[in-house]
Amino acid sequence: MSRYVLRRFVLMILSLWVIVTATFLLMNAVPGGPFTSVKLTPLVEKQLERKYGLDKPKWQQYITLLKNLCRFDLGLSIRERGRSVNDIIRNTFPVSALLGVEALVFAVTVGLTLGIIASLHRGKALDYTAIIIAIVGVSIPNFVVASVLQYVAGYKLNLLPIARWESFKHTILPAFALGLGTLATMTRMMRSSMLEVLSQDYIRTAKAKGLSSAQIVWRHGVRNAILPIVTILGPLIASITTGTLVIERMFGIPGLGKYFVESIYNRDYPMIMGTTVFYSALLLFMTFVVDIAYGLIDPRIRIARGKGD
Repeated sequence: MSRYVLRRFVLMILSLWVIVTATFLLMNAVPGGPFTSVKLTPLVEKQLERKYGLDKPKWQQYITLLKNLCRFDLGLSIRERGRSVNDIIRNTFPVSALLGVEALVFAVTVGLTLGIIASLHRGKALDYTAIIIAIVGVSIPNFVVASVLQYVAGYKLNLLPIARWESFKHTILPAFALGLGTLATMTRMMRSSMLEVLSQDYIRTAKAKGLSSAQIVWRHGVRNAILPIVTILGPLIASITTGTLVIERMFGIPGLGKYFVESIYNRDYPMIMGTTVFYSALLLFMTFVVDIAYGLIDPRIRIARGKGD
């Protein structure tokens, strides 16, 4: 198991290096530069390029980039004058992460519960209700859900704040809008997985042994059915906690989401690289954690890997 963990960690580092290299090449392959859309004199433009190291050959910029990344230095933002990429991520990521965690807890808790209930009441009203919720959640974009919530719950009923980021009440509507799609996915996956598990022979054996319905569902059903959910949790956590441009814009949330998009439009090379590396590192790490968690959830997986080692 320890050698497997080490191999996965090395693979994670190599994957991050490939992402960094590909991002650097693609970023520099796009015509234009960070100062193309700004009216500057040639002298000022050369001074700015020298300040940010853009006057050096590409291979020197690449080597400098790798050295800085090894020191966890993401450089200075070109558009956000006087601010480093590290500071921007440090100040905005906690906001996006808090919103994402709230949305994720809501989605996973309600989604798994609905999926389990639907599978246990297949073909009945509760099952159809869960399916309808899943279809609605998948079909309707989150910005439409956000608009409806703002109008109904915020404007018409005046139950919750429409925008801004000040207290827990301000997080409820955006968390619901952000988590509804994930909730729908969780419901569909858990229902399908539970139906498949409940039809297995070992479930019939457990029933024959006289185990209670609760023991069969939780000890044998949920534990095996939840493995597909664990598979998508890693990428999902990385995606939902790093911010979403639309939801953050609509609710006036000062999160990280807008920098992912605006950095590309502004050709802010340090910000592009910084946000890409940050997101990729988080995604790879969460995938790594999920791989390790597999062995904790299902000992058979850990034993199989141990034999391979």
